[in-house]
Amino acid sequence: MKTITTESWHHLTQKQILDLLEIDPEQGLHPLEVENRLRRYGSNTLTQKETKTGLTIFLEQFNQPLIYILMAAGVITGILAEWVDMGVIFAVVWLNAMVGFIQEAKAMQAMEALTQAMQSEATVVRGGQKQRIGAKELVPGDIVLLNSGDKVPADLRLLSSRELQIDESAFTGESIPVSKQASANLPLETLLAEQSNIAHASTLVTSGTGKGVVVTIGDRTQIGQINQAIAAAEVLSTPLTRKIEQFSLTLMKVILGIAGLTLVASLVRHEVVTRSALKQAFLEVVALAVGAVPEGLPVVVTITLALGVSRMAKRNAIIRKLPAVETLGSTTVICTDKTGTLTQNEMTVQQVEAGGEKFDVSGIGYGFEGEFTSTEAKSSPELNQALRECLKAGLLCNDSRLVITEEGRRVEGDPTEAALIVAAKKGGLSPEELGKEWPRIDAIPFESQYMYMATLHLQADQRAAIVYLKGSVEQILARCQDAYSNLGEPQKLDPEAINKSVTQMSQQGLRLLALARKEFATEKAGISHDDLAEGLTFLGLQAMIDPPRPEAIAAVAICQKAGIRVKMITGDHQGTAAAIGRKLGLDSNSSQSFTLSGTELDRFSDRELISIAERVSVFARVAPEQKLRLVRALQANGNVVAMTGDGVNDAPALRQADIGTAMGITGTEVAKEAADMVLLDDNFATIRAAVEEGRRIYDNIVKSIIWLLPTNASLGLIIVISSFFNLGMPVTPLHILWINTIAAVLLGTTLAFEVAEPGIMERSPRLPHSPLLQRPVVWRILFYGAVLSAIAFAVYNLKQSAPNSSLAAAQTAAANAIVVGQIFLLFNCRSRNYTMFKLGFFSNPWLLLGVVLMLIAQLIFTYAPIMNQIFKTDPIGLNDWAVITGASFGFYLFVELIKTYFRRTDKV
Repeated sequence: MKTITTESWHHLTQKQILDLLEIDPEQGLHPLEVENRLRRYGSNTLTQKETKTGLTIFLEQFNQPLIYILMAAGVITGILAEWVDMGVIFAVVWLNAMVGFIQEAKAMQAMEALTQAMQSEATVVRGGQKQRIGAKELVPGDIVLLNSGDKVPADLRLLSSRELQIDESAFTGESIPVSKQASANLPLETLLAEQSNIAHASTLVTSGTGKGVVVTIGDRTQIGQINQAIAAAEVLSTPLTRKIEQFSLTLMKVILGIAGLTLVASLVRHEVVTRSALKQAFLEVVALAVGAVPEGLPVVVTITLALGVSRMAKRNAIIRKLPAVETLGSTTVICTDKTGTLTQNEMTVQQVEAGGEKFDVSGIGYGFEGEFTSTEAKSSPELNQALRECLKAGLLCNDSRLVITEEGRRVEGDPTEAALIVAAKKGGLSPEELGKEWPRIDAIPFESQYMYMATLHLQADQRAAIVYLKGSVEQILARCQDAYSNLGEPQKLDPEAINKSVTQMSQQGLRLLALARKEFATEKAGISHDDLAEGLTFLGLQAMIDPPRPEAIAAVAICQKAGIRVKMITGDHQGTAAAIGRKLGLDSNSSQSFTLSGTELDRFSDRELISIAERVSVFARVAPEQKLRLVRALQANGNVVAMTGDGVNDAPALRQADIGTAMGITGTEVAKEAADMVLLDDNFATIRAAVEEGRRIYDNIVKSIIWLLPTNASLGLIIVISSFFNLGMPVTPLHILWINTIAAVLLGTTLAFEVAEPGIMERSPRLPHSPLLQRPVVWRILFYGAVLSAIAFAVYNLKQSAPNSSLAAAQTAAANAIVVGQIFLLFNCRSRNYTMFKLGFFSNPWLLLGVVLMLIAQLIFTYAPIMNQIFKTDPIGLNDWAVITGASFGFYLFVELIKTYFRRTDKV
């Protein structure tokens, strides 16, 4: 077999292809040749991508800068023979790793969709005999027979076809099946969506039959190339992971720097560096490391994200990759497919012209609810005989039907014909009654050469024979001699007026079908194209479109109000895409042309495309690789890009995007595999809820960090001051671990349940490169930490100076002072701008429960003998608790005054 490029198959003649593949189309391949080619080309399967092992996922949990510090601290305490401290430190590290491992392992239960997409059967001709084989056994040169309902098993060059229509919406974005024929060779530059002589792997045959020769299999098919594009697409980290990584690295450097200074200061304090002095110095460094490192941060972030996943699932959005739950909240651009995402994916007749009068048709999709309204008030729709006959023609000249399933009405056949059925039902016609009254005698199926379909009917009682036709305006109009009036009488045909209407409707993105009829003598038993060459009566036009979802229109408006730009990227025609774009409001902020075709897009370099992608809102006739270019161009301009889609053609861009969103009902398994999020209801409006949820999650993570870090700052400051000024240690490393770990779980995680703050969808998206914490927030954290450390020192010194007080009791009092201060700060952090009373004191019952559990834990920490032994604590009195509570409440009031100042000065 000779070798040619996969882009050339549609350009070659059938003879050239059969010669290249060395195959007789009548006999097919000999079984021995099949084995040879199977060894040479391999099986018709897609290469599976490598996945992480469980061990790899677990070990990756330790690959974090702050965990490095904790592990180093654990090693040092082990060297110093502080076994309890070492055990507690490594237990905390292990707990963090397990939480991350469990969450990521759940997310890694991915669907092997691309491989499954090829796992079907095929009917082939081998050795002159028809056989049914597994699709994976196909080889180049196999002769494949296609029938309605078959999934195309490989890329085929068609050799013959009859009424063959294939649903390629997953590849091209076309709302309706496309006609295929074994035509002559096409121009080399023919776009994928227009290669009428090629049947692509994993597309679906909706009607007709065909015969083709396998030209490519496995990874070399179009779906295989998309698979490779998915693998090649860079998997970007989310904004949250990038910011936390940057924050962690900065914090690690600060902690190591301060730890070094603390070590030096501790050694300088001693005139002679003895073994005991060295041990004390290292213990202080360990205490600083353990105190300054926010051990609870990974747990708080992970649990907040996991809770977000659960909440979003209840809102019909399934998150497949944990950090992506927040990404929509920082999205600046949403790139969305049209068919099935913004639109119903159900063709709908919206206008009818009959008897020289135009009618608007209400209702969308396959629902029968709707009515006809005359735009000119010439006649009543119920009395207009031309309208009735036009609807009747669409109903009788029809091979499709609508069936009722648990999910709703589903079309069996062509979506265009389904639209005609629905329009007729809205006009009061019954398919069953008309079928009995006008039984079909003969039919001429749709052929691309003639561009029409015709059916012959014989009325049961009057014995009158009538042919009804539907097809392209050009072909039908050329065969008509007169028109049908609204009174049911022949009238003069006005081609100029009809063509004017066609132009107006086409500019609205509507697809047009012309309908006509011709009467014959009663003895007519069959029809041919010659019978229909002339003498037809024009009945009218039916104009249809795959309409936008009403909720999608509202969702787009809300996204735009939230500062998020919505861009439609589709494989459909430019006129249709532009019309849908206008209805969605995508042209509202555009002073220039807001649409661009794939052909026009190819003329721009990658650098030029960066600015073009910013300005244009609708991209039509776009190929898969162009979608990928557009996403990359938007990302190059600093945007956080969300990409929604449901087809195979969307998969590479879904993977490249910061967050890919697939449709759960109509979405292909390929798209779901590549996506970060799956919408269970296929509703673009669900994205609005996901954006709001993402913003709420990000807010709550920042609130948790603002609450968590002052404790670490205060503990670090306590150790540094104690070391530099030789004041003694108000808290021990074990106390610090207790505070950081237990408080983070019982208190910090409760902020994840806070509701969204008012106006969350009225503010602009966060700047993609903005830091996790703004400078004013950092100053707040440091200031709160300083106040907490001052309270701890004051309580420690006060208790230590009390009669009959021990060092352990003073340290216990200081530890409790920090925890109670944390509890009051927790109430402060419920909102960054408002008081907890404005939000509602009981609006977050989980927070109140966490406070109660934390207080119980502190009582156990303080008074339980076993805890006294492990943590070296001593009981304290009621007077101590009164001092601690009074100081912490004063701290709460002070923080509220600071929040009021920032709110009134419009600062962060």
